[in-house]
Amino acid sequence: MPSQKPRILHDYKDLFLSLIPLVLIAVVFAGLASQCSFAATGPTEGRIPHFDVAAALGSDARTLDFPIRNPELPADWTPNSGSRETITAAGGGPVSTVGYVTGAGTYMRLTQSSATEQQLSRFVLGSRYATGTVDVGGEKWAVYSQPTEETAWVTDLGGVRVLITGAGNDAAFRTLAGAVTAAQPLQP
Repeated sequence: MPSQKPRILHDYKDLFLSLIPLVLIAVVFAGLASQCSFAATGPTEGRIPHFDVAAALGSDARTLDFPIRNPELPADWTPNSGSRETITAAGGGPVSTVGYVTGAGTYMRLTQSSATEQQLSRFVLGSRYATGTVDVGGEKWAVYSQPTEETAWVTDLGGVRVLITGAGNDAAFRTLAGAVTAAQPLQP
Protein backbone atom coordinates (compact mmCIF):
# COMPACT_ATOMS: atom_id res chain seq x y z
CA MET A 1 0.00 0.00 0.00
CA PRO A 2 1.49 3.41 -0.98
CA SER A 3 2.40 5.83 1.83
CA GLN A 4 0.98 8.89 0.03
CA LYS A 5 -2.48 9.44 -1.32
CA PRO A 6 -2.86 9.74 -5.09
CA ARG A 7 -2.33 13.24 -6.53
CA ILE A 8 -5.92 13.38 -7.74
CA LEU A 9 -7.12 13.26 -4.14
CA HIS A 10 -5.12 16.35 -3.05
CA ASP A 11 -7.35 19.29 -2.13
CA TYR A 12 -7.12 22.89 -0.86
CA LYS A 13 -6.43 21.70 2.68
CA ASP A 14 -3.24 20.01 1.48
CA LEU A 15 -2.22 23.17 -0.42
CA PHE A 16 -2.82 25.31 2.66
CA LEU A 17 -0.85 22.98 4.92
CA SER A 18 2.10 22.96 2.50
CA LEU A 19 2.16 26.80 2.37
CA ILE A 20 2.35 27.28 6.16
CA PRO A 21 6.09 26.44 6.42
CA LEU A 22 6.88 28.74 3.46
CA VAL A 23 5.02 31.68 5.02
CA LEU A 24 6.76 31.13 8.37
CA ILE A 25 10.16 31.07 6.66
CA ALA A 26 9.35 34.35 4.83
CA VAL A 27 8.26 36.02 8.08
CA VAL A 28 11.44 34.92 9.85
CA PHE A 29 13.67 36.28 7.06
CA ALA A 30 11.75 39.59 6.95
CA GLY A 31 12.08 39.90 10.72
CA LEU A 32 15.81 39.19 10.60
CA ALA A 33 16.25 41.83 7.90
CA SER A 34 14.24 44.33 10.02
CA GLN A 35 11.86 44.90 7.15
CA CYS A 36 8.66 44.40 9.11
CA SER A 37 7.26 45.11 12.52
CA PHE A 38 4.15 44.39 14.49
CA ALA A 39 2.15 46.92 16.51
CA ALA A 40 -0.89 45.55 18.31
CA THR A 41 -2.35 49.05 18.66
CA GLY A 42 -2.20 49.80 14.91
CA PRO A 43 0.16 51.81 12.73
CA THR A 44 2.41 54.43 14.25
CA GLU A 45 3.73 57.62 12.69
CA GLY A 46 7.22 57.18 11.29
CA ARG A 47 10.17 59.53 11.56
CA ILE A 48 10.40 62.38 9.08
CA PRO A 49 13.62 62.00 7.04
CA HIS A 50 16.26 64.68 7.66
CA PHE A 51 16.88 67.02 4.73
CA ASP A 52 19.26 70.00 4.86
CA VAL A 53 17.12 72.54 3.00
CA ALA A 54 19.59 75.41 3.57
CA ALA A 55 22.44 73.47 1.94
CA ALA A 56 20.26 72.29 -0.96
CA LEU A 57 18.83 75.73 -1.75
CA GLY A 58 22.28 77.32 -1.24
CA SER A 59 23.70 74.92 -3.82
CA ASP A 60 20.83 75.71 -6.17
CA ALA A 61 21.45 79.46 -5.73
CA ARG A 62 25.11 78.97 -6.71
CA THR A 63 24.47 76.78 -9.75
CA LEU A 64 21.12 77.87 -11.21
CA ASP A 65 20.66 81.04 -13.25
CA PHE A 66 17.65 82.46 -11.39
CA PRO A 67 17.04 83.78 -7.87
CA ILE A 68 16.39 81.08 -5.26
CA ARG A 69 14.59 81.84 -2.02
CA ASN A 70 14.77 79.93 1.26
CA PRO A 71 11.56 80.81 3.12
CA GLU A 72 11.60 81.17 6.89
CA LEU A 73 8.83 78.83 8.02
CA PRO A 74 7.38 78.03 11.45
CA ALA A 75 9.54 75.83 13.68
CA ASP A 76 7.09 72.92 13.42
CA TRP A 77 7.53 72.72 9.63
CA THR A 78 10.15 70.05 8.84
CA PRO A 79 11.98 69.93 5.48
CA ASN A 80 12.04 66.33 4.29
CA SER A 81 12.94 66.20 0.58
CA GLY A 82 14.41 67.99 -2.39
CA SER A 83 15.16 67.54 -6.07
CA ARG A 84 16.45 69.33 -9.14
CA GLU A 85 15.05 68.71 -12.62
CA THR A 86 14.96 70.40 -16.01
CA ILE A 87 12.00 71.26 -18.23
CA THR A 88 13.28 70.69 -21.76
CA ALA A 89 10.28 72.12 -23.65
CA ALA A 90 10.42 75.63 -25.13
CA GLY A 91 10.00 78.14 -22.32
CA GLY A 92 11.39 75.63 -19.83
CA GLY A 93 14.44 75.64 -17.62
CA PRO A 94 15.86 74.22 -14.43
CA VAL A 95 13.50 73.40 -11.54
CA SER A 96 14.39 73.38 -7.83
CA THR A 97 11.93 71.62 -5.49
CA VAL A 98 11.90 71.16 -1.72
CA GLY A 99 9.24 69.50 0.41
CA TYR A 100 8.06 70.15 3.95
CA VAL A 101 5.90 68.35 6.49
CA THR A 102 3.76 70.94 8.30
CA GLY A 103 3.04 70.96 12.01
CA ALA A 104 -0.34 69.39 11.18
CA GLY A 105 1.44 66.50 9.43
CA THR A 106 0.56 67.45 5.85
CA TYR A 107 3.05 67.63 2.98
CA MET A 108 3.71 70.90 1.13
CA ARG A 109 6.04 71.32 -1.83
CA LEU A 110 7.84 74.48 -2.98
CA THR A 111 9.04 74.59 -6.60
CA GLN A 112 11.11 77.42 -8.07
CA SER A 113 12.04 77.75 -11.75
CA SER A 114 13.05 80.11 -14.53
CA ALA A 115 10.49 78.37 -16.76
CA THR A 116 7.38 80.22 -17.85
CA GLU A 117 4.29 79.83 -15.67
CA GLN A 118 2.63 77.79 -18.40
CA GLN A 119 5.58 75.38 -18.77
CA LEU A 120 6.08 75.06 -15.01
CA SER A 121 2.40 74.38 -14.37
CA ARG A 122 2.26 71.81 -17.20
CA PHE A 123 5.42 70.12 -15.89
CA VAL A 124 4.17 69.81 -12.32
CA LEU A 125 0.38 69.80 -12.67
CA GLY A 126 -0.29 68.27 -16.08
CA SER A 127 -3.21 69.68 -18.06
CA ARG A 128 -4.85 71.72 -15.29
CA TYR A 129 -5.74 75.38 -15.73
CA ALA A 130 -5.90 78.25 -13.26
CA THR A 131 -9.33 78.59 -11.64
CA GLY A 132 -8.84 81.87 -9.77
CA THR A 133 -6.39 84.04 -7.87
CA VAL A 134 -5.55 84.82 -4.27
CA ASP A 135 -3.58 87.72 -2.79
CA VAL A 136 -0.97 86.99 -0.10
CA GLY A 137 1.27 89.76 1.20
CA GLY A 138 0.57 91.95 -1.81
CA GLU A 139 1.52 89.19 -4.25
CA LYS A 140 -1.07 87.74 -6.63
CA TRP A 141 -1.05 83.92 -6.88
CA ALA A 142 -2.85 81.96 -9.62
CA VAL A 143 -4.82 79.10 -8.03
CA TYR A 144 -5.04 75.73 -9.78
CA SER A 145 -7.81 73.74 -8.13
CA GLN A 146 -9.67 70.58 -9.09
CA PRO A 147 -11.86 68.43 -6.82
CA THR A 148 -9.77 65.26 -7.26
CA GLU A 149 -6.30 66.86 -7.32
CA GLU A 150 -4.06 68.73 -4.90
CA THR A 151 -4.45 72.49 -5.06
CA ALA A 152 -1.51 74.50 -6.43
CA TRP A 153 -0.63 78.20 -6.34
CA VAL A 154 1.74 79.88 -8.83
CA THR A 155 3.26 83.37 -8.90
CA ASP A 156 5.98 85.30 -10.72
CA LEU A 157 8.55 86.95 -8.45
CA GLY A 158 10.56 88.61 -11.21
CA GLY A 159 12.98 86.20 -12.84
CA VAL A 160 11.56 83.18 -11.03
CA ARG A 161 8.23 81.40 -11.05
CA VAL A 162 7.19 79.85 -7.75
CA LEU A 163 4.71 76.98 -7.49
CA ILE A 164 3.44 75.61 -4.20
CA THR A 165 1.29 72.53 -3.90
CA GLY A 166 0.42 69.94 -1.32
CA ALA A 167 -2.18 68.43 0.95
CA GLY A 168 -2.24 71.37 3.37
CA ASN A 169 -5.24 73.56 4.10
CA ASP A 170 -5.63 77.22 3.10
CA ALA A 171 -3.62 78.35 6.15
CA ALA A 172 -0.66 76.13 5.12
CA PHE A 173 -0.73 77.58 1.59
CA ARG A 174 -0.87 81.13 2.95
CA THR A 175 1.99 80.42 5.38
CA LEU A 176 4.25 79.06 2.64
CA ALA A 177 3.24 81.74 0.10
CA GLY A 178 3.84 84.54 2.62
CA ALA A 179 7.22 83.12 3.65
CA VAL A 180 8.37 82.79 0.03
CA THR A 181 7.36 86.33 -0.94
CA ALA A 182 8.99 87.75 2.22
CA ALA A 183 12.26 85.88 1.66
CA GLN A 184 15.10 87.62 -0.12
CA PRO A 185 16.92 85.73 -2.90
CA LEU A 186 19.97 83.84 -1.65
CA GLN A 187 23.37 85.16 -2.65
CA PRO A 188 25.18 82.87 -5.11
